[in-house]
Amino acid sequence: MKSIHILVAEDDDNIRTGLVDTLESEGYRTTPATDGQEAIDLFAREDFDLILLDIMMPEKSGYDVCRAVRAASEDIPVIMLTAKGEEIDKVIGLQLGADDYITKPFGVHELLARIAAVLRRSRRKPKDAEGNISAPDHFTFGMADVDARQYKVRTGEKTFDISARELQLLRFFYSHPNEVLSRDLILNAVWGIEYGGTTRTLDQHVAQLRKKIELDPAHPRFLTTVYGVGYRYENS
Repeated sequence: MKSIHILVAEDDDNIRTGLVDTLESEGYRTTPATDGQEAIDLFAREDFDLILLDIMMPEKSGYDVCRAVRAASEDIPVIMLTAKGEEIDKVIGLQLGADDYITKPFGVHELLARIAAVLRRSRRKPKDAEGNISAPDHFTFGMADVDARQYKVRTGEKTFDISARELQLLRFFYSHPNEVLSRDLILNAVWGIEYGGTTRTLDQHVAQLRKKIELDPAHPRFLTTVYGVGYRYENS
């Protein structure tokens, strides 16, 4: 059976060595990168099943690497590593298409659980019957026009790029108009039932989506919050 190949992009020697040793002890195959440019070059030459990506690196930042990866592939899972723990780091990473993030310092068990969960989700085929992540290639979401092939949303006179995860969320809400959807239900449908993160990840994605689909994101009209439960796509 082919080993899972992970690109480990981390400029700190001790952390990078620890990550490589931990992953290889679990049967993963790893290729280390010491800076962002090396990570981009390696990604262009080799096939990877997952990328662990530090944000703060020399030459090119983790954001630059994630952007380059997503320009070439929407499928390969990316987990961002952030030392700051600041919300803005995580939001930017999610906007660029990262699948998950881990805040340093993190435990080995958390790291391995996040990797396993992201890999399982990446192998799933999108559902289109009662499994629900279904919508046409072009559809209207509130006042926004969604182009699923181009990963773009047009609202009024503005056009925004959307990540693969944001598109999955839009498809899921589109398939459940006017229904109250719990956070757990949304996470299970879009991130996968094995997702080990918190509902905060979903809330951050929704906040970013509102900036793209709502004329007034501070007072959402279409993607509304049902306090204590989750969200509802208002389509009536």
